[in-house]
Amino acid sequence: MAVKKIEHVGIMASNLEASIRFYTDVVGLEHLETMTHTNGVIRLAFLSFPGHRDTEIELIEGYTGQVAPEGKVHHVAFAVDDIEQEYRRLQSLGVNGLDAELTTLPNGSRYFFFLGPDGESIEFFQSTRGGQPT
Repeated sequence: MAVKKIEHVGIMASNLEASIRFYTDVVGLEHLETMTHTNGVIRLAFLSFPGHRDTEIELIEGYTGQVAPEGKVHHVAFAVDDIEQEYRRLQSLGVNGLDAELTTLPNGSRYFFFLGPDGESIEFFQSTRGGQPT
């Protein structure tokens, strides 16, 4: 099969610098690069997991086209090792939209949601499926 992995997920950003700070300071990603698109208007920033560049987050500032025809994404989920520790850490940071409590699925996997700087829905997830991220 030609498809091997998810290369990146694009997230709209109204303020690229603020979004970079959020995804590095709150989510824990590493900022790799910022560039201006060849159209001279759109700015892009790429972030990845420290020590792993298999999948990246692309932050997009200045895009004015229609988003709906490209589809809708409900959320982006990040795998974590200790869901309770991460929940307490995000509580202490006062992030917006933090779920009131952790949710446990019937298989024992646990998660919670919170909001990014532009209202994007983010999930931290601790899987019981052999440690595989969702």
